Amino acid sequence: MSYDCYVAICKPLHYGTLLGSRACVHMAAAAWATGFLSALLHTANTFSLPLCKGNVLEQLFCEIPLILKLSCSDSYHREAGLLAFSAFLFGGCFVFIVVSYVQIFRAMLRIPSEQGRHKAFSTCLPHLAMVSLFVSTGAFAYLKLPSISSPSLDLMIAVLYSVVPPTLNPLMYSMRNLEPKDALKKLMTGCFQQPQAA
Repeated sequence: MSYDCYVAICKPLHYGTLLGSRACVHMAAAAWATGFLSALLHTANTFSLPLCKGNVLEQLFCEIPLILKLSCSDSYHREAGLLAFSAFLFGGCFVFIVVSYVQIFRAMLRIPSEQGRHKAFSTCLPHLAMVSLFVSTGAFAYLKLPSISSPSLDLMIAVLYSVVPPTLNPLMYSMRNLEPKDALKKLMTGCFQQPQAA
């Protein structure tokens, strides 16, 4: 999405050539392949861990740090390597997004008209809001100190980064279109109007 916004705002005349169907397929395949590889490595490592402290998690989600708490072996070094690999992938994506948005904001500030700047900002802000929500809550979940960890806080953070962004995604991206905005306005005004007496 950040590359799409970058091309649409910074190189609008080259949009069709830079983001053709072939480029979209390559980007989607790369994202799916790296996600699948990371999940496969974590799953294989998880199944190889001996669990000697029971098999009951204190949470709804089967998170890696919780599984490591149940393990009694010294194989956490392998998991640390896998987490480093995942952090490398995540860091590369994060740097790409940040560089894209720096270029986008530089281009937006050069747009002479207020209406053009507003249109450009409204195109990119939903994606930036979703990425910021997901990254901040995910980083807090995995990088917080063990001393501030509690089952209820862990559950709340896990729900926040795994349920809230996918739920808000359609709403955030459809707010740019006029039809959903009008439907939401009608729904809200209908809820707050008093019923008329017959």
